Amino acid sequence: MMKPPCELVVWYVIPAIRAELAKELVKLGLSQKEVSERLGITQSAVSQYVKEKRGKGISMNRQVRKAIRNLAREMADGGAKGDVIPGICSVCSIVKATGSLCSLHRQEDSGLEGCEMCLSICGA
Repeated sequence: MMKPPCELVVWYVIPAIRAELAKELVKLGLSQKEVSERLGITQSAVSQYVKEKRGKGISMNRQVRKAIRNLAREMADGGAKGDVIPGICSVCSIVKATGSLCSLHRQEDSGLEGCEMCLSICGA
């Protein structure tokens, strides 16, 4: 049975974005506790993201990595206070627009050659 693209977002894309964001925030000097508070996740989740035990669902292209670095800098500088959701949604939109979600969907479900479901349903 074919998985809906948005299920892949929940299982793979969002954790991968959080993982990259957590790593960037730690590189910028924030403690794992501070990162957990800013992302609204547990400190143990941050630790797993940083150690790459979690959130390895998709490959990130240059455009996605740049958006994550920009969001991390904004968060580290005190921007995006309390509401990181719009930033994560923006990065997720880039993942969809660049075709990374489609690639993941094709890996998960055979027979999707030429499919553009991810682009049309998820609003990329």
